[in-house]
Amino acid sequence: MSRLSSRARLMPASPIRRLVPLADQAKARGTQVHHLNIGQPDVETPRPLIEAYHQFNDKVLAYGPSSGLLPLREAVAGYYERIGQPVPSKNIHVTTGGSEALVFAIGAVADPGDELVVFEPFYANYAGFGRLLDVNLKAVVTRAEDGFRLPADEVIERAIGPKTRGIIICSPGNPTGTVYTREELDRLARIVKKHDLVLISDEVYREFTYEGVATSALALGIDDRVIVCDSISKRFSACGARVGFVLTRNDALSDVFLRFGFARLCPATVDQLAALAAYQLPASFFEPVVKEYRARRDALVDGLNAIPGVHTYRPEGAFYTVASFPVKDADHFCQWLLNEFSTDGRTVMMAPANGFYATPGEGQKETRIAYVLNVPALNESVQILAKALLVYPGREA
Repeated sequence: MSRLSSRARLMPASPIRRLVPLADQAKARGTQVHHLNIGQPDVETPRPLIEAYHQFNDKVLAYGPSSGLLPLREAVAGYYERIGQPVPSKNIHVTTGGSEALVFAIGAVADPGDELVVFEPFYANYAGFGRLLDVNLKAVVTRAEDGFRLPADEVIERAIGPKTRGIIICSPGNPTGTVYTREELDRLARIVKKHDLVLISDEVYREFTYEGVATSALALGIDDRVIVCDSISKRFSACGARVGFVLTRNDALSDVFLRFGFARLCPATVDQLAALAAYQLPASFFEPVVKEYRARRDALVDGLNAIPGVHTYRPEGAFYTVASFPVKDADHFCQWLLNEFSTDGRTVMMAPANGFYATPGEGQKETRIAYVLNVPALNESVQILAKALLVYPGREA
């Protein structure tokens, strides 16, 4: 063929998955790789969810409704009722994972050439979704030394221009683990109203908070301007089910999501039945899970900060942290760990943090680390990193 589209040529590679071929090569050499690069929990998927797959016995696996199965949408409406933020089931649309929810949300509010404000470092796939839709991301830098808190209003407003259509946030955050306070979110709500924008809130890590609770954007009193993207992937450790949700109290936006759903026909039927089983679990299901992640966070953060030259903060939620290393180029360090280093037949895979920034040069010495492994594996990963830094040729003093 003669040419590729500009979106095809410019689609960014995922910093989370880009180094997978190197990890595969390391494994082929007999090296055990501790995967800290991807948010794939090792917490067991709830059995009722798995059993729902086994119990499916229809004679025909038929198309379902474009917005998803009504019993699942009603179950999700019940979930939001229980957290104090009711949304009608008619305004809840099942999507193929949280990824499609984000694509629907961005596509509903922004035309090609428009802009959305994001706070970097941000979930790397936002850049991919923006490129897919020819929507530009306008990045506002946040800093690890401040816990990646939102900057002052005037800093945020400087990023807003005539083509800005909305702001995307993720709280609890990926890749930072930051949980925005109610005061921060109220500031954003005022900015959104002042500039006639939409707030797209990625809330897939809502349950995973370790000091306090996460405030939903649905609580901010700007119902006509809020879109929430959600998913069962992390909530129920069911990443492979690919069941997400896009929801709003704005009927006009909800109608857009319905019509977007028509274009791709329907989400997967059996996966929705599994998700329905998950939403029937008691709220107590999350208590031991959150306790386990808190222990993992503390083990990882304490271990990393004990390595000379390495620094990270203590994230309030999700299961990620961004760590800075005493290296010239963390991307090269991550590749070197897979290509050239092992100790006792083991090495570590991390996600270079530069892929979570839009501003050139930012995140050069940082990695995103997912604490999705058990505490002994995390402790061993920290020991591997400490030994690696002693011999890494690109280490800085």
